[in-house]
Amino acid sequence: MEDPPSTRTEAWAEGLHNANNNASPGGWPGARGGHPLAAFGSPGAKPSYLDRVVQEIVESERTYARDLRSIVEGYLGKIIDAEEPVLRPEQVSALFGNIEDIYELSSTLLQNLESCANDPVAVAVCFVTRSQEFAIYTQYCNNYPSSVAALTECMRSKVQARFLRECQERLRHALPLGAYLLKPVQRILKYHLLLQEIARHFEHKAGDDYELVLEAIDTMTCVAWYINDMKRKHEHAIRQQEIQSLLLGWKGPDLTSYGELVLEGTFRAQRVRHDRALFLFDKALLITKRRGDHYVYKSHIPCSSLMLIESTRDSLCFSLAHYKHGKQQHSLQAKSVEEKRVWTHHIKRLILENHHATIPQKAKEAILEMDLFYPPRLPRCSPERLKKSWSCQPLGDGATEPLQGRRQS
Repeated sequence: MEDPPSTRTEAWAEGLHNANNNASPGGWPGARGGHPLAAFGSPGAKPSYLDRVVQEIVESERTYARDLRSIVEGYLGKIIDAEEPVLRPEQVSALFGNIEDIYELSSTLLQNLESCANDPVAVAVCFVTRSQEFAIYTQYCNNYPSSVAALTECMRSKVQARFLRECQERLRHALPLGAYLLKPVQRILKYHLLLQEIARHFEHKAGDDYELVLEAIDTMTCVAWYINDMKRKHEHAIRQQEIQSLLLGWKGPDLTSYGELVLEGTFRAQRVRHDRALFLFDKALLITKRRGDHYVYKSHIPCSSLMLIESTRDSLCFSLAHYKHGKQQHSLQAKSVEEKRVWTHHIKRLILENHHATIPQKAKEAILEMDLFYPPRLPRCSPERLKKSWSCQPLGDGATEPLQGRRQS
């Protein structure tokens, strides 16, 4: 009977642990022995394309860890150790986020990768076994807009700008701090692409080894998806607060009670002079009219009572109404077929999700798959399951528990 993927991963992970504890010239136990990929990295052997892909992963991680170290020691460390405060504590926090945690993770991952003796399967297992730890990137990515804003503020100050330039000169960096602070955002979204190159050039696309490579791709694809999703939710939460502050004539509850902001857009409305600005939340549709920088409340419909009527005569038009007041329709015209398609898809989805009766999941999917617009699902892993499995639970706005031993400012 074939071992399940999780058992195989644990076996490989144990080998990786032993390799780290018993460092030898070969690095990975069995790299010169019985493993079918043992020839990789053998002296005198001409590197294959797969060899070069694996080497690129290790070398790029080494460069990345070095860049992170330069931020932590060459910028953050100098700011903390300065006799006279150069930046305010809140500026330091916004500027660097949890960069020390990111550096610590990258350094540990690099040690693991260097122990793999150029074995692509061992490299893949490194990412599977450390998948939970990548949750710390959520906090960094959510904070990144604040980091950009803090750096912009610093560059307006002659004293702070001069200090940062001096740090750059000491490090002999051709690029300023801002370019280095972007690197973690770029790196976390690239891991699954690098692993895909391993799979693409893997010689035997069958068996346990190839399955482990695919598992690593799935894992890091889910990580990238989750971080992008958390970043989107964070941005939408900020936008939701902004809408609340600009809304005139609204006497209902706080907009956060309607769940996450899903879509917003402006539509031409029939039988009225002005366009309508729509905000679709998880639990309600808010209909407003623009007045300068503000939004004037016109109507709202709970998604549990929402009715969608699609026009068969005009490809851009559709109507919305409360199912108890079907004659009081809001007839709208989208700017493009694609915009209408996206809106009607999400409206259908939320009507189904908020329906008072329990609708089987397969029935919901069957209805939504009838749309031409249907977002592809990740085939081999569930991002929801990944979120639940991460032991680093979000704190507030996507923050996570910090790793131990951080240097405090």
